[in-house]
Amino acid sequence: MSKSLLLQPDLVLGDVVTKLSPSIIQEYGLKGLVLDVDETLVPFKQSIISTELMDWITEVRPLVDLWLVSNNLSKSRISAIASSLDVPFIFGARKPSRKKLRQAVDAMNHPVDKVAMVGDRLFTDVLAGNRLGMFTIFVEPMESTEISKSPLFSIRNFEVWFSQKIGVSVYKN
Repeated sequence: MSKSLLLQPDLVLGDVVTKLSPSIIQEYGLKGLVLDVDETLVPFKQSIISTELMDWITEVRPLVDLWLVSNNLSKSRISAIASSLDVPFIFGARKPSRKKLRQAVDAMNHPVDKVAMVGDRLFTDVLAGNRLGMFTIFVEPMESTEISKSPLFSIRNFEVWFSQKIGVSVYKN
């Protein structure tokens, strides 16, 4: 597999995670979602769960198993978010390593290709999911008044620019 294919998401949502509708989940036959946390579910350094996110979790929970898998090293922060959503979690995952993703997929007991890695970063979320053989969904980051100052925002912009240069399409499918 070429390096550019490892960075190519199976689905570019073109919007935030809460726009991942039940119909899209069913269209792709997904049985589980592994969700990144920072910028995918909540803005960086925030732990408050929006009503919109809570409503989305309630809407998709009957369709798919859910796990949070984050590179964030703050167990207390990721645990608080996971507890608010009533979802199991793994922190300090070191994506693009596959080890913790495999742990979440194994716990769901679904074929790996029926579980989606959902995240806002190409070089961590999409790369890790593709390396494991998961369905990968690239979402836009959650908006924050601090996002343009966030170092993750600059890194994400570089990832998108670089990926496009090597042939990855990051435009809505």
